[in-house]
Amino acid sequence: MDFETKPDKQNLIRFDWAMKRLLRNKANFAVLEGFLTVLLGENVTIRNIGESDANKTDPDDKFNRVDILTENDRNEIFIIELQIDSQADYFYRMLYGVSKAIAESLQEGDEYIKVKKVYHINIVYFGLGQGKDYVYHSRNDFYGIHHYDMLRLSENQQKIYRKTVAGDLFPEYYLLKVNNFNNVAKDSLDEWIYYLKNDRIPEEFTAPGLADAREKLLYNRLSDGEKQDYDRHRWQVGHEKSLLATSRQEGRDELEKAIEEKDRTIEEKNKVLEERDREIAELRRLLEQSRRAPE
Repeated sequence: MDFETKPDKQNLIRFDWAMKRLLRNKANFAVLEGFLTVLLGENVTIRNIGESDANKTDPDDKFNRVDILTENDRNEIFIIELQIDSQADYFYRMLYGVSKAIAESLQEGDEYIKVKKVYHINIVYFGLGQGKDYVYHSRNDFYGIHHYDMLRLSENQQKIYRKTVAGDLFPEYYLLKVNNFNNVAKDSLDEWIYYLKNDRIPEEFTAPGLADAREKLLYNRLSDGEKQDYDRHRWQVGHEKSLLATSRQEGRDELEKAIEEKDRTIEEKNKVLEERDREIAELRRLLEQSRRAPE
């Protein structure tokens, strides 16, 4: 049954900060495993989480980008990236991130069979592209242009790769446009997106991983140092949002001012043209009158 979720009183930390500080701990893998299991629709077991340039602990690092690079027990790579601020070339960054992960998964001299499958999960809080949905999925399948059949792997390839169709070997992209979500949870993925958007998990939510998130991502479980770091992070996020909002408003004000000035200029030019039209009409009238006058 569809229902509109109601905020509860749990004081959970933001998911972006949790990705930077807590979810890299093996004791907390169940949270990410639950999220990935719900998103992909199959059980995901995390084997390890690697280092990432965006996971620095420097308080002066960029607040609006964080990512996790992890591998599952099937030797597949997951890139989970979260972006708060708008970025016009974000699609290219997605492409670059996957390409880099694939290249780094292959050592010099390795056979191509060692190339790893990559899933790139993007959680964004800005208007990326044009689209009404809040979850988008992209994969690379091959279809015949004459018979419209999907290209399958040979029987031998299926045994080697443990995949069925050629597209299974290629990267997959998931794009979660969090701000497009209307807070009405219809399934387990919606429950996760509700948390990503609101930093709350209502008691009636049962999606895999959320029970662990309720237990392990509570503010009160943080150490004093972690609380200070988290409070600073929340302040920085709010501060950056305020600066961005101010900048956008100033930009809108400048644009409106320029438009008004342009309108005034156009109006003044129109008045000049109208006056000239009247003068020309008067000259034509006088010329016509002079032609009709008797000699």
